[in-house]
Amino acid sequence: MIYTGYELLWLFFVCSFLGWLLETVTAALKQKRFVNRGLVNAPFCVLYGFSAVFITIFGRELNGIWLFLGSCIIATVFEWVAGHLIERFYHEKWWDYSNIKWNVDGYIALPMSAIWGALAFVFVKWGNGFFLSVFHLLPDIAGIIVVWVLFGLLALDILATLMIMSGRSKDMSRWETVDRTLTRYTAKLGHKIYSHVDKRIQKAYPQAKKLDVPKETSTVFAHGCSFHKIVWLFFIGAFLGDITETIFCRVVGGEWMSRSSVVWGPFSIVWGLAIAFATLLLYRYREKSDRYLFAVGTFLGGAYEYICSVFTEIVFGKVFWDYSHIPFNLGGRINLLYCFFWGIAAVVWMKLLYPKASALIEKVPVRLGKIITWLLVVFMCCDMAVSGLALIRSTQRTNGVPAKAGWQRIMDERFDDERLERIYPNAIDTK
Repeated sequence: MIYTGYELLWLFFVCSFLGWLLETVTAALKQKRFVNRGLVNAPFCVLYGFSAVFITIFGRELNGIWLFLGSCIIATVFEWVAGHLIERFYHEKWWDYSNIKWNVDGYIALPMSAIWGALAFVFVKWGNGFFLSVFHLLPDIAGIIVVWVLFGLLALDILATLMIMSGRSKDMSRWETVDRTLTRYTAKLGHKIYSHVDKRIQKAYPQAKKLDVPKETSTVFAHGCSFHKIVWLFFIGAFLGDITETIFCRVVGGEWMSRSSVVWGPFSIVWGLAIAFATLLLYRYREKSDRYLFAVGTFLGGAYEYICSVFTEIVFGKVFWDYSHIPFNLGGRINLLYCFFWGIAAVVWMKLLYPKASALIEKVPVRLGKIITWLLVVFMCCDMAVSGLALIRSTQRTNGVPAKAGWQRIMDERFDDERLERIYPNAIDTK
């Protein structure tokens, strides 16, 4: 099923509110007082909303046990990433599953992942239809107004919250007024909810666990796991990934075949992003055992490849690989054997290649390194934008859409079907 943007936003707000409701009631039962469990003051837990929409979009083909497992994986990854982002930027730990078995850093735990998966399964399977039917009861213009009003209020609330948390809220009386207003309405709603749970209600916020993070000072370029290093690793991974797949196709299929994701240069975006994300997520675990890295790499790699496949089909109307002929595949998007390859790649990268690549990058002079970094960023942004337009125009040509706009004529002249077929030989139109 294809959802409109307004339908997805509506589902986001509904699930964010239901998540806030669940967290509020759960905390109230444990602590015997009202606790706003959301990041923002409005009655929304945006992590639930993002997870639900993400699962709705990328799990649209999944059913039964696969929908449950997919929901578990996506919800777990969201929770893990969110926990580490909060720790990285605010040096706080907002939840801790350390007392639960089979946990990782206290941010995720197998029993909690199963619960999130079950909740997401129920919401996607039955909740989506019900809440969308409620949304469609509203007149079209009323539904649009409601969504935009909620979006505007949430955006203001998030901005004010981030400014206050980051310590950059000096002389921000306007934002504080908005903050106090939203807090007042949230507290009133919270009191009503809690009155059905317990008579003793107090307005409070959860106490975040402060983390002692030592400051790193270094004059070395791209020290540690910095932004500049991630950019360089993205390009290294994109280049090596393209070369590796090209050689693999030659050895297995007996022919040279382009494996590039973009129209300019031998770069595989899938591999580049995989290396960047793997480094970001696994950097702190680089000293863990090979088995640990293999398991995490298999788990995350399979989820990542599946999401990439769905994304390209939704955005460009094409799939760039099909594993339907390989045993133990899921919709032709991933298969068990290649998931194991992701696990092996995670071990090889973190244990063998990353230390060497990191050491080489850090030898670059600081000033020169920063200049090169931003030149690479600008180049790749342009490359990806042109590639996206070329693929969109290719789909339009397939559907018989004439070239009326200037960009359409340019794409037809520079990137016709023959050239795109050489760049993307395995691309299959799905629209």
